[in-house]
Amino acid sequence: MDTSESSTEPRTPDPVEVEAPRRGWRRWAMDTRPLSIPAYRRLWSSTIVTAVGSQLTAVAVPKQIYDITGSSAWVGAASLAGLVPLIVFALWGGAIADSMDRRKLLLITNTGIALTSLLFWLQAFTGLESVAALMLLLAMQQAFWGLNAPARTASIARLVPEAQLPAANALGSTVMQTGQVVGPLLAGVLIPVIGLPELYLIDALALCVTVWAVYKLPALPPLAGTAARAGVRAIVEGFRYISMHKVLLLSFLADIVAMVFGMPRALFPQLASETYRPWGEGLALGLLFAAIPIGAVLGGLFSGTFSRARRHGWMVIGAVVAWGVAITGFGLSGNLWIATAFLALAGVADMVSMVFRGAILLSAATDEMRGRMQGVFTVVVAGGPRLADVLHGTAGSVFGPRTAVAGGGVLVVVVMLALAAAVPALRRYRI
Repeated sequence: MDTSESSTEPRTPDPVEVEAPRRGWRRWAMDTRPLSIPAYRRLWSSTIVTAVGSQLTAVAVPKQIYDITGSSAWVGAASLAGLVPLIVFALWGGAIADSMDRRKLLLITNTGIALTSLLFWLQAFTGLESVAALMLLLAMQQAFWGLNAPARTASIARLVPEAQLPAANALGSTVMQTGQVVGPLLAGVLIPVIGLPELYLIDALALCVTVWAVYKLPALPPLAGTAARAGVRAIVEGFRYISMHKVLLLSFLADIVAMVFGMPRALFPQLASETYRPWGEGLALGLLFAAIPIGAVLGGLFSGTFSRARRHGWMVIGAVVAWGVAITGFGLSGNLWIATAFLALAGVADMVSMVFRGAILLSAATDEMRGRMQGVFTVVVAGGPRLADVLHGTAGSVFGPRTAVAGGGVLVVVVMLALAAAVPALRRYRI
């Protein structure tokens, strides 16, 4: 990899990385090379199950809170109750992932998530009907997930070759995005049939598959031997490391720019009710929320078109600019179907951005820092859209929803190009 921020010379590929070009339809289809590695294949296969199971719980919790209270405000409060522990424990979890065997940390945290899902089922099954209990369990679940996510992602760089990191990220992201589409739809079908408590139980059982897959992984201790204690100092060192490596800093800023300025989901209900009402408010709302994940899934299925690219920096810049252009087009569209198409294109761009930002974080950072980088990444991914909800909600009230959306898309393009021009590190980064 090229970790120098000024070098533009290409790296000579290792012999094992050189292979005959794919022909025919295989040039476009998803790159499945990482699945030939047994350890990664087990981890990825378990994600197929848990991606859907986790979405069942993600639907069940707000549904149960609303059933108890009849208030959307309580649903929003529960979301914030989960955000704070997620941020805190993701940062701490990144430091822990750099200081101990990541396989052991994954075993502990996945078991904790599974037990939390079992407690969700128990409180629903017994008819406890306590919002406080639900919020406490949600906080526990997000804390375990915050500890788990950095270690899980950082482990991928130890399981697959560097040249296959984009392909591995595409495989994982496609599964997660598919879960975001299939999971809520499945929850809507199952709730009237089997009831709300059983959704939690299905999630808990699905997590057992993940625990087994992690158990079968090889040990993943720190490469440098015994690492420093995972405390505040280690977290601060992680932020200092980011500030000293501009390519890492720009990869985080690229996501913040795209999400904060260009994620208009807070305006979907208003747009469905006003702009797209002639097509049916319910249909419009469903299409708006589903379009970006569907586009991301399509991008993943055809990730063979881009996963072998070596200029990772330019791929991130191009993807974020494409996201901004697509969001601008969405804001300017008065036709529901054209608007949905623009959102789907934005989803494709988001998939490309996720693949290469993830690859940069895994390849440009040393192994003893990868956990902390993923902890910060988890916070950025979780926090960016929530900040966008506040920004777009406010801007939509002041300027109108379509103007706010289109203006945000233009800001994404302008700010991303300005960052790329001002700081050449990201433009020059390649493997």
